[in-house]
Amino acid sequence: MQDDEVSSFAKTFSRFAEEVHRVASQQSVAPIRDLLAAHLAADPAILPVVAESHAPYDHVNLQVAIEAFLDADGRPHELIGLTGQQRRWMSLADLISANEHSGVMIGSVDYANLPTGPDDTKACVAFGLYLIDDRGTKLAALVRLGGEETGTPGVGVEIVCADRERARAMHDEIRRLMVERNVFRRQMISFGEPRMGRVAAGPIVFHRRPLVEQDAIVLPPGVLDRIERHVFGIAEQRERLRAGGQHIKRGLLLHGPPGTGKTLTARYVAGRATSHTVVLLTGGGLGMVRAACALARMLQPSIVILEDVDLVAQHRMYSDYGNPLLFDVLNEMDGMDEDADVAFLLTTNRADLLEPALAARPGRIDLAVEVPLPDDDARHRLFELYARGIDVHVDDVVSIVEATRGVTASFMKELVRAASLTAALRAADGRILVEDADVRDALEGLLDESNRLTRLLLGAAGQEAAGVAWLDTDGE
Repeated sequence: MQDDEVSSFAKTFSRFAEEVHRVASQQSVAPIRDLLAAHLAADPAILPVVAESHAPYDHVNLQVAIEAFLDADGRPHELIGLTGQQRRWMSLADLISANEHSGVMIGSVDYANLPTGPDDTKACVAFGLYLIDDRGTKLAALVRLGGEETGTPGVGVEIVCADRERARAMHDEIRRLMVERNVFRRQMISFGEPRMGRVAAGPIVFHRRPLVEQDAIVLPPGVLDRIERHVFGIAEQRERLRAGGQHIKRGLLLHGPPGTGKTLTARYVAGRATSHTVVLLTGGGLGMVRAACALARMLQPSIVILEDVDLVAQHRMYSDYGNPLLFDVLNEMDGMDEDADVAFLLTTNRADLLEPALAARPGRIDLAVEVPLPDDDARHRLFELYARGIDVHVDDVVSIVEATRGVTASFMKELVRAASLTAALRAADGRILVEDADVRDALEGLLDESNRLTRLLLGAAGQEAAGVAWLDTDGE
């Protein structure tokens, strides 16, 4: 056979194959296309599709907004589910053109149960098709939760409608409702770990607000007042300050040795701030500083808490955007509007590590408060605080205070617990009664050479001398 005959046969066979495919396609069943054609009264394959994507942590807010949109003005609607493994990789346009051979058919709706608070959850559509009658205009909206395995980690909404502007208007209204009905508002939240790698933010984690009484914060006179004035005083006077041209955004740094009460103070602030949205940046959520600040800006009044900020000051710790995390934090603080009621509360054990970065970016932190080692009066108060709930018959509290000079609040807490355990083991029944000997025994144990690491972890390394002196004196 000649080459020209082979070429002619190939062209003829190609046309034949294309015709077979065309006829087969016309005769095959396209369930999604048929469903949408009946609802939209038009061929959905030629209608515009307007798509938007939302962050995975906003999935629950998207669901709340869609439901609010559908409830407004009594918009009739129907929710349809789809089956088939391939559907998660297909856009709405792909689904419209899919036939029965694709394996995608009408079926049940996929839901994800997501938290709306520390104790509450909500069923959110993970894959479903809404058929909507918006006051005479027919729309169809596909809600599809992506995943890291598909390369689309967000939750997408694709709307098909003969009127593209009505589809865009629906997206606009959903975005507005996501802010208005946001379930994160006035909550205490943090970002969880993503399931795979670091492609996406993990889910939002809701936290119960800490119940820390004011008298549990044992600080030098005036220190807690300064903290409350900076965080809450500005919030209470924000409108008057704004009217006077004063900025509302503020940064507070708590610094001091480990174990002195910085974390407890931050917990007290978070617990008191019931009218604020509190965003915690911890663990795997540290890289989500931009998203955290965006939430804080949107849900103000708000507080962003970043503990142990010195740990992210190292240049080896980078964000997903290629910047050292501390610089990302400072850049976000700098980018916040001056009249935004957002307070940044940072804690550190190593203020010296932060100074170069803070000096290079002045104005982000406008109040630095030292949380020092407790003085004699503070240690006396701490001993009484941690001894609540037990009977204490200690004759020489002054000696205890002197023997613990230079220790942290954490050390005092552990001293009382250790003394309580000694007393409990000594008298197995009834209410715990702590006596001088119990405290002496507990202090001796904590100061033992074998407990050097314990003292280090409690922030009391190197305090043996005073304690041993008291023990020796008491033993004479």
